[in-house]
Amino acid sequence: MLNSINILYISLTGNTKDFIRQLEDYYKDKKIKIQAKNVKEIVKTKQPYEKLDEPFVTFLPSFLEGGNGIENGYQEILTTPLKDYLTFSDNYQKCYGIIGSGNRNFNKQFALTAHQYADHFGFPYLDEFELRGTAADIKRIGDKLIQLQAKARKKEQYDRNR
Repeated sequence: MLNSINILYISLTGNTKDFIRQLEDYYKDKKIKIQAKNVKEIVKTKQPYEKLDEPFVTFLPSFLEGGNGIENGYQEILTTPLKDYLTFSDNYQKCYGIIGSGNRNFNKQFALTAHQYADHFGFPYLDEFELRGTAADIKRIGDKLIQLQAKARKKEQYDRNR
């Protein structure tokens, strides 16, 4: 039985952090706890990065530089500490996917950073939500994470026993 879901994320404006809190509420009845690391807080308090030993999912909002979201403005800004954490000790190898977020008003920039990370690290782009998400987003993504975390743990156990 799955009892926890591991999340690595960055929240700069509080929207992603609030989404994670809503997921925690959603999982209470299912008796599943979230083990979440907010890279912004890790950097702010000058904690060292850690090697991640358990499978996890990454949440990433879009913060892109300038442009209009149609012809230009695709350069990522502000979220590079998350990229550094994923790179540290090859942590990205334990990541079973990424969930993007942002504001749909920014056209092609919406969730673009998460797509860029998925391409860069080679893990799947799983889903997306806007701003703080809706109840439907919480249920859809929450249920998906239960399945994916359980599958990732089974695969890891299988790999260890080989």
